[in-house]
Amino acid sequence: MKIGEEAIPTERVGKRAMSTRSVLIVMLDIYAHPDTTVGEIATRTGLPQSAVSACVARLRETGSVVTATDPRDRRRTLVRQNPEVNDRRAEVASTTVDAALATALGTDDPVEVAQVVALLEALDRRLSPESLTRLTPDAG
Repeated sequence: MKIGEEAIPTERVGKRAMSTRSVLIVMLDIYAHPDTTVGEIATRTGLPQSAVSACVARLRETGSVVTATDPRDRRRTLVRQNPEVNDRRAEVASTTVDAALATALGTDDPVEVAQVVALLEALDRRLSPESLTRLTPDAG
């Protein structure tokens, strides 16, 4: 995860109090669970509600998510992925992990980096988010 964080372009974003890792965790949870609430995200991720709120605010600011009042309960705010892809999201989505991975591996050999990327992609195909539920004895 740390290597992935290092690969994310941070120019023009500015310094924030919350970690990039927390923002990524919250963003991925929102993308997997559209029309969710901050409380539900906190429950699923294990992050404090205050941290989730700060992450949602940052994601709104960058245009990654949108919020709306829940029509069934006007006291609740629902969060979902922004259907419009802005320049920032396009930039992050098009960024590869190769340079950060090469630094972490201590190599400048593009063949070695490509091999490790292929291994990580294979691992990604094998380990879905549902895989994590098998690690928790109380799950399912």
